Amino acid sequence: MTLIYGHRGARGEAPENTLKSFQRCLEHGVRRCELDLHLSRDGELMVIHDPTLKRTTGRRGKVHEHSAAELATYDARAGGPGWLTPCPIPRLAELFEACAFEHWQLEVKSASKVRAARMVTAIAELTERYGVSDKVTVTSSSREVLKALKHLTPQLSRGLVAEYDWLDPLKVARNYGCELLALNWTLCTPERVHKAQRLGLHVSVWTVNEPALMRRLADFGVDSLITDFPGLASATLD
Repeated sequence: MTLIYGHRGARGEAPENTLKSFQRCLEHGVRRCELDLHLSRDGELMVIHDPTLKRTTGRRGKVHEHSAAELATYDARAGGPGWLTPCPIPRLAELFEACAFEHWQLEVKSASKVRAARMVTAIAELTERYGVSDKVTVTSSSREVLKALKHLTPQLSRGLVAEYDWLDPLKVARNYGCELLALNWTLCTPERVHKAQRLGLHVSVWTVNEPALMRRLADFGVDSLITDFPGLASATLD
């Protein structure tokens, strides 16, 4: 059975990485989600994809230049789709309190050695505080982040995000002790999926929005799909 993860919540139906988006995902009965994290100026984990505010809030500047209290007042509807009421940038802690997901893929973008260490330490502390450490896999395409996870927070499950073929994703995932491989769907072949699974990797494929592609990848045997339309995926695969 192929599991479904809501991409940034239900990105195709509500403003991405907002509480409304994750609530919409849960309304479809999809109990797994993928989201993106950046640190605020004062070290809180904020749920937003870009390092800058422009695309989703229309504001200038970088996420790490603003305090968590400031970021939590910024309306993140600008990236679409249309939404009538304001959707603030949430703290990760707020989602842990409000959303009963069975599993979370927490993606950390590329980071310097110092920032990677701060990020993974903050994630470990917050997931432990909320008792969800066993429900989380921290994912990244950044070697610095994966290295920090392996050495500083080995208790956390980790995953490689692989978008390109030029480095062998399976080799990199094994080098960093990953349990999950988040593959761009264009890299997905039955052979690669089965080889990864033989190595003990959960294969999660992104971003899959077309029903025919959902069915094809499920037939390949992928463990999970990440989609902007969790309701559509649920209806297609059921």
